[in-house]
Amino acid sequence: MKIMFISNGDGGFANHLDVPEGTTVGQFFRQQMPDRKPEDFLIRVNRQPVAQDTALQEDDRVTVTPTKIEGAAA
Repeated sequence: MKIMFISNGDGGFANHLDVPEGTTVGQFFRQQMPDRKPEDFLIRVNRQPVAQDTALQEDDRVTVTPTKIEGAAA
């Protein structure tokens, strides 16, 4: 099934991707960003924050935004 993946980190990009039916948000995040921790990002599907066990659906729009900006004061 096709989804749109929008990353607002590392320069930002958007891609249409094919993912297997039944893929969860957590599985998708680990596949796309294996060296990152999900707790460091706001992960939304169709503009709504979701749990990692949410199953993706055809034509979903997954947006990943860092919650911490490197170099920014805490």
